[in-house]
Amino acid sequence: MNKEILRLAIPNIISNISVPLLSTVDTALMGQLSAAHIGAVGLGSMIFNFIYWNFGFLRMGTTGITAQAFGKQDKQAIIQTMGRSALIALGIGILIILLQWPLTQAGNYLMQVRPDQQELVNQYIYIRIWAAPATLGLYAFMGWFFGMQNATFPLIITVVGNILNIVVSFVLVYSFNMEIAGVALGTLVAQYLSLALAIFLFRLRYRSYLQYLVASALFKWEELQSFLSINADIFLRTFLLTLSFGFFYSKSSVGGELVLAANVILLQFVNWMSYGIDGFAFASESLVGKYTGAQDKDKTLKAIRLSFIWGMGLAVGYSLIYLLFGDLILRVFTNEAEVLEAASHFMIWLAIFPIAGTPCYIWDGIYIGLTASRSMRNMMILSIAVYFLLYYTVGIPWGNHGLWLSLTVFMLARGVFLHVRFLQKGVFALN
Repeated sequence: MNKEILRLAIPNIISNISVPLLSTVDTALMGQLSAAHIGAVGLGSMIFNFIYWNFGFLRMGTTGITAQAFGKQDKQAIIQTMGRSALIALGIGILIILLQWPLTQAGNYLMQVRPDQQELVNQYIYIRIWAAPATLGLYAFMGWFFGMQNATFPLIITVVGNILNIVVSFVLVYSFNMEIAGVALGTLVAQYLSLALAIFLFRLRYRSYLQYLVASALFKWEELQSFLSINADIFLRTFLLTLSFGFFYSKSSVGGELVLAANVILLQFVNWMSYGIDGFAFASESLVGKYTGAQDKDKTLKAIRLSFIWGMGLAVGYSLIYLLFGDLILRVFTNEAEVLEAASHFMIWLAIFPIAGTPCYIWDGIYIGLTASRSMRNMMILSIAVYFLLYYTVGIPWGNHGLWLSLTVFMLARGVFLHVRFLQKGVFALN
């Protein structure tokens, strides 16, 4: 089982860690310009996270359903899931492009973007938003590959796409002086090339599954209703999670340009941690889903237990690195002395965050594999209530320390609530 976990987790960790490398490079490129540019990329990226994370069900729901179908060896269900997910991704992507103006205005309002920041933020958004169909299409393909117990293809797609993104962004910023438009266009180009690569790899290995695809069955209400119900729960859960980080950015922006710039950089540390831990969370999605589909309770429980052991071990490593070398890592992101000084005051939270937050990441993977979407949704509602209650009672007087305290306790509460729910219901009766 350990070998099986590592076979899935290691490619996931490599590909996942390369994802925050993009925002890290974007932040570093802008960090050589000004704090205003750092803040604009952070706010622009968060607005896209707010949009795209809400459609994370296209990956998560697809993984859980596909993995269970894989465990049952139901080839028709496997390919039908891919078809439904891809169609929904294309439809939503086109809708996002059509609604780009109201989405941008809403993002500026929710993030409380100051008038002097809006020009830079909007410039970033209006370019990058054209990548929406490709971005969501990649969610569908990635989720399906994970469900098929294939972590290699997502690794190839992610690494190649990210290298392209970094190279194009660097050239556009430094050779063509495009500044913030350069990093947005770099992402746009890379996303469509990555989608083309995903389609090529799918046809290379899984073309034989196309013979089981029945177009009319994609819209068969019974299966479609189950697919939509699971994804609706994941959508609400993800919306609340995105709202929690949007709230964090919003309160950071109110704190002033330096606090915003510091928190944008510190959240890069959170990204590095979360994408690393998610390697084991994604492995648990695939394995728990497969063994649940096969109705093998013993292996399901073993996969859950070992996923936690590996995940928490990695979390301790992150905490130690941030505690010992955090101030040194900060200098990768900016050479602005005021920003560095502001960020250094809050590095202690980055040493605490991995240990407090890792359990909820692993539990998320387990619940996705079990397709226990309703319980995920309900526990998220309870957790975000704790987050807001803590911030407005204790957090405000403590300023940015109070904001970090509230976010850390929120992540801890998610793990605790999901654990308690699992103990109450048991492995195959969780919803």
